[in-house]
Amino acid sequence: MGKIILSADSTCDIGPALQKKYNVHYFHFHIQVGDQTYTDMVDIQPEDLYAAWREKGILPKTAAITPDDYRGFFRQWVEDGFEVIHLNLGSGISSAHQNCCLVAEELGHVYPVDSANLSAGLGHLVIKAGELIRQGLPAPEIQARLIAMRERVQTSFILDTLEFMKAGGRCSAVTAFGANLLRLKPCIEVDSRDGSRMKIGKKYRGSMEKVLPEYVRDKLADRGDVDLDRVMIVSSGSPDSDIQLAKDEVARLADFREVYVTRANGTISTHCGPRTLGVIFMTKEG
Repeated sequence: MGKIILSADSTCDIGPALQKKYNVHYFHFHIQVGDQTYTDMVDIQPEDLYAAWREKGILPKTAAITPDDYRGFFRQWVEDGFEVIHLNLGSGISSAHQNCCLVAEELGHVYPVDSANLSAGLGHLVIKAGELIRQGLPAPEIQARLIAMRERVQTSFILDTLEFMKAGGRCSAVTAFGANLLRLKPCIEVDSRDGSRMKIGKKYRGSMEKVLPEYVRDKLADRGDVDLDRVMIVSSGSPDSDIQLAKDEVARLADFREVYVTRANGTISTHCGPRTLGVIFMTKEG
């Protein structure tokens, strides 16, 4: 052994350029729309999921990832003499990591990492894994380092609408109606210290044009612990004007060396709905 393959659940939202740069192999999630099953971001896109709900009243669902799915994904690499670092969607969100671990124990030479995160929060760790592989570190050490740094990932996003959260049973109809009536835009935060649990942070009021700069200021202003290597601005289908607002405010507040704009995958988009936007970064070590 010694040669390392980097793979990740396709929910990492790093975009094609970074996927190619770090040679990341995606394990694509599956999405069910009615009685049809599709491969996320391959033969179905977030816009298709929104259309299924609004035109047909069909709420897409994420299909469960089984041990057999992962077994087929990893087996050829292991048989060819590779070790595999695989980063999963947070275990507090999905059973994918648990099933991945079962297969890793069976096959050997597979090192799963519970990202305790989602979307570009997972993506930050995927990039870190790529950098550590290039440094020549052994797979067990890379796995340990990634687990140690996951609490440094700062993931949050603003929802424009609670329509999809309500449809999926993640908030009540009364809550969604009240938020719409008061023009509230809740900030959803991921707590990686608590098994990737999601919680509601500040509730902003007004249009997205007003809310986005305020949200970015709340996350980045007057703090000296931000790792300035990179920031990711991820959206589930926001207009260019929203993304530019966020980029401008990020640039005003922090001098990141790399700024990436990426699109949220269908698995995430179907839960949060359109025009969701997050500014995701890491804090410094120590």
